[in-house]
Amino acid sequence: MPDPTYNLNGGFKPTMKRFADLEGPDFFPTPRWATFALIENEKFKGDIWECACGDGTMSRVLEETGCVVPSTDLYQRGYGEAGHDFLKPSRSADNIVTNPPYNCAEGFVASGVKHAHQKFALLLRLAFLEGVNRANTIFSRIPPARVWVFSERITFYPHGIEPKGTGTTAYAWFVWDKDAPGTTELKWFKPGYRARFSQAAATLPGSAKPPGMATNLPS
Repeated sequence: MPDPTYNLNGGFKPTMKRFADLEGPDFFPTPRWATFALIENEKFKGDIWECACGDGTMSRVLEETGCVVPSTDLYQRGYGEAGHDFLKPSRSADNIVTNPPYNCAEGFVASGVKHAHQKFALLLRLAFLEGVNRANTIFSRIPPARVWVFSERITFYPHGIEPKGTGTTAYAWFVWDKDAPGTTELKWFKPGYRARFSQAAATLPGSAKPPGMATNLPS
């Protein structure tokens, strides 16, 4: 019987990536190059809270900004502090950056805009722009300042699986910025991030914590 999570081109279905997250134990780390695209085009001051940190893949890239990166997750996945529900947070941060579970995206928006003092960035499907409910709630009331569309498709793989092929779903970084005007700017990442920041963990010496280590959030 064929694996239902696998596409003919060798990539895992984005929908399966998201549904696997609903159960907790399984997770699909964000490719490093997708986070590098964000930090090369958005500047952050102060700390950056990664509130769904998984195994720390995104957190370690964010540390290359030179910012302190507190990292938490609802589940224990080998990095950061477990047991933190971002939909009911007890703390805030200067900036918040994460790739949320698909079924919680709208809740993450509502929580993030309240608890980020400066910028709040979510990696979401580009199709998040669609929908009457989101048009009437999120985009008419608290629209993002910028939507950065990926020219290259992101493929999400289970932890430990060798990446092959490309994804079939378009993604974008949605950035809320307290210092920006109340309109939304649509922007595109230039092609080439996948090639520049591929697999290898090319972190600067001393700039990132080893696996399993993370900066704790202040109480």
